[in-house]
Amino acid sequence: MRAVVFDRYGPPEVLRVEDIPVPAPGANQVLVKVAATSVNLTDWEGLRGTPMYARIGGLRSPARRVLGSDIAGVVAAVGPGVTRLRVGDEVYGDNLGLKGGFAEFAVAPESALAQKPAGLTFAEASTLPQAGSIALQGTAGVRQGQRVLVNGAGGGAGSFAVQLAARAGAHVTGVDNAGKLDYLRGLGADATVDFHSTDFSRLEPFDLVLDLVAHRSVFAYRRAVARGGRYLFVGGNVRTLLRVVTVGALLGLFSGRSLGFLIARQGPAYFEPVAERCVDGDLRIHIDRVFSLDGVAAALACVGEGRVLGKVVVTP
Repeated sequence: MRAVVFDRYGPPEVLRVEDIPVPAPGANQVLVKVAATSVNLTDWEGLRGTPMYARIGGLRSPARRVLGSDIAGVVAAVGPGVTRLRVGDEVYGDNLGLKGGFAEFAVAPESALAQKPAGLTFAEASTLPQAGSIALQGTAGVRQGQRVLVNGAGGGAGSFAVQLAARAGAHVTGVDNAGKLDYLRGLGADATVDFHSTDFSRLEPFDLVLDLVAHRSVFAYRRAVARGGRYLFVGGNVRTLLRVVTVGALLGLFSGRSLGFLIARQGPAYFEPVAERCVDGDLRIHIDRVFSLDGVAAALACVGEGRVLGKVVVTP
């Protein structure tokens, strides 16, 4: 089968398309003929090996030669112990543990996959597992009238988070580069901020700050959150993460604020509710561009450099 592989961390140029053997499913696994794989920031981080947590399992070289975790396709074979899925089922899910989506076939645990809704295309379904789960869990508990800020709002998880918070009745501020602000207003953001010209931590404080690209100081984040409010770190550099979970936690404790790291749980229970709302028309899926396997390097660069509105999808 054709697959996009890499053997060392680096820029997109280290990727290459090769013919490699079709993987065989093991116990409790299925083989998926991939129809679409969406690109996540975790793929960009896994390619470059930075932040350092992207090297878990492979400190000096990648643990997995093929990236791509958010897959959608058709079950081609099942391994021992599989009881819920059958050959021919249309499925989608977040295969973060094994990856392999930038290929014609991928092996995934049965537990990571759900039946694809008939109302979604394979490309649309592939956009949901990771981004939808993060957005759903990151905005959990948002109520009518609250002030919510999403930093990195124009990407996959950010796009869903803006919509979920807006549908909950919150006043939503979306932060991203100037080229994405019209898009964010179209998703339901009440206010938008170009991070190049405005420091959102200097604005009126928020009840929830969902930060998908954290790099500021914990003191700035404390300032951005209203008393009784929450700051959730989802993505960013390791230094910021460590400061948030140590110094930030103490600052929050003594100031009546919660500053912490969102540990997003995986699995169908966390992305199927988002899919249902997409099918119902309550939430929008925006696919910016679709690439073939030969374009995976360009697709990853688009996401990693922040040039995407919503999601980018690869179709083998």
